[in-house]
This record gives sequence, C-alpha cells and structure tokens, in this order.
Amino acid sequence: MQIREVIQILEELAPLKYAEDFDNVGLLVGDKEAEVKGVLVTLDTIEAVVDEAVEAGCNLIVSFHPIIFKGLKSLTGGNYVERTVVKAIKNDIAIFAIHTALDNSFKGVNDIICNKLGLLNKQILIPQKNSIKKLLTYVPESSANHLREALFSAGAGGIGNYDDCSFNYKGVGTFKGNKDSNPVLGERGKVQEEPEIAISVTFTKHLESKVLKAMFKAHPYEEVAYEIITLDNSHQHIGMGMIGNLTEAMNEKGFLEFVKNTMNCGVVRHSQLLKKSVSRVAVLGGSGSFAIEAAIAQGADVFISSDFKYHDFFRAEGKIVIADIGHYESEQFTKSFLTDYLSKKITNFAPALSEGKIILSKTNTNPVNYL
Repeated sequence: MQIREVIQILEELAPLKYAEDFDNVGLLVGDKEAEVKGVLVTLDTIEAVVDEAVEAGCNLIVSFHPIIFKGLKSLTGGNYVERTVVKAIKNDIAIFAIHTALDNSFKGVNDIICNKLGLLNKQILIPQKNSIKKLLTYVPESSANHLREALFSAGAGGIGNYDDCSFNYKGVGTFKGNKDSNPVLGERGKVQEEPEIAISVTFTKHLESKVLKAMFKAHPYEEVAYEIITLDNSHQHIGMGMIGNLTEAMNEKGFLEFVKNTMNCGVVRHSQLLKKSVSRVAVLGGSGSFAIEAAIAQGADVFISSDFKYHDFFRAEGKIVIADIGHYESEQFTKSFLTDYLSKKITNFAPALSEGKIILSKTNTNPVNYL
C-alpha cells in the first residue's frame, strides 16, 4: 500500500478542497509513491512524535495540525519546526496534515465534540460558500439516460438528502464539422440539426475532475459542449463549527461543569452567566472567536471553543455564554477518531498493514500546562 492510497482514504472523509485558504494541508514531507510500513496518528507533529514514529517503525505520520504552516526559508534546525522537518527527512518519514479539511467535514472535529456532549439535531454553524458547482451539457435524446447515470455514478446530482437530481429540457442543437472532424451524427461540412436534451446537475467542487471524466467517457459527441459555474449556495454539510441540542436542558453552571469533566479541561474560561437554562449549544474546535456572532444568530445558549482574547468575551453581549475550554482540549479526541477510521478502512484495503501498524501516538503534544 502506497502513501497516496492512505491519503485517498483520508480524503474520502475530508477532501482537501474544503480546507481553508490560509491553511497548509496535504503531504508536507515525503514521497506519496513510497510504500507504507506503518502509520502514526497524532494531533501535532513535533520532534518527539517523529522519534516515536522511528521507534514504532512507521514511515507515515498523519497529523491533524500541519508542522509547516508558513513558508520555510531555511532548514538549519534553528527552531522546533525546522528540527522536526529535518528529523523526518533524515529518517525517511512522510508527514500528512488534514487540519481544516477535517474541521469543515460533517463527520470531523466538531462532530466529535457534539457526540462527546451528546448533542442531537446537529447542523453546520457556518456553511462553506463556493463549494457547490453546476454542470450544464447537451446530449442527443437517445443518449440522455446513459449520460445522466454516468454523472450520478460520479457523484453529481446530490442535493441535501436527495440523490440523482437533475434538470432537463429539450431543444435543438446545430453544428457543422470541418474537414478534420469525425461527427457521430451528420456529415462533415453540412449543418446538422439534432434534437438534444440539456442536462443540468450540481456537485461538490472536489468531484469536478471525476464528474468531467465521467461526462467525456459517456458522451457520444466528438466535441462536448458544456459549462461549469460556481454557485453562491452554501453547502449545509460542509463548513466550520456545529450547533445542536441537549437531550435535556441544564443550568449554566452545571453544564459548564459537565463540559469541563467531559472534555478533560484544566479550566473553563467563560463570559458572564445569564441565569438561563442551556439547551442549544454551538461548538467549534480550535480557535473560534470569528464564529461568536454566528453562534448568537443561530440561537445558541452556549458557544464552546478556544483561544478567546480578553475583549472577545465582551462580544457575548448578554446574549450567549462563551466558554473557552482550551485549544488542545477541544481537538484532543481527533487523533483517536482518525486512528479508528484508518484502522477500519485499511482492514478492508490492506489487512496486513492494519494489524498493529495504525498506531495512536502516545506523545502528549499540548504545549499549555496548568497549575
């Protein structure tokens, strides 16, 4: 099994196309064609994690956070980032980071938090824009069903809880092939009028190459006329943060104590309590101050995230309780989730690799300590 095949499995869960623009995801170090000897899963890749991979015989580290975030101008070992990368290269260890691609996945970081807290009726807090595209193409009536089925099989035509969605209308297409053409219908040099069906389908942007490949393969024409546009519609299953409901309402203090115990927090920093019950909760793993207003707009009683600055707590405006549980604490369960996911997937793909070679890192990478 090659590294690129492990990456493909991870992208089934969290396509890299949905990572934030500021992020640095994907294969950061190593050769994607290399054979996988073992996979070590971690939240952060630091020197100690690379040492752990070497000791365990793993040549691929799957990391939530990217060790290379900003551009490297040197590799002299002058800081922890350079030292980690140099050590990985010297030991022929690849590093793959998934970060905000998993943040934006419906079954990713925020879903993990929601499940830990027992939230129901989960929805994306801030749906991602520019993630849906529309294809419009034209095909002879006799080939319309075949083409539609090919597009559906490639993943096009999904809208929310519905599959195989398309819009179709009849018309007449005209074309005239030149001397170098090889028309399926009509003759070179003569105008051909052909009854056609215009087929329109939507698809998520990471499927574009797959959808186009399916269209070209199934379409009978030598030259295929088509258009692709990016829609303004937001994708309700892709985006930052989540919001859901508790099975039973709790008082604010009791709920924050529940969160502290469930999320293994050293401390919970929070805004002023409002003396209201808590039933609707928004969560966002990692740094979430940008989502305060979205949580308020969605009617959350409490917003759980991390890395709030002093003035961020004022933004609660007496409308919500903001709870900072710590960056590491909000994402700590991610590496166990990824380990379980890979173990299950690779068992079917490469059973020999899955036996003891998908390893959960034992290194505590949390840089924050509490007295």
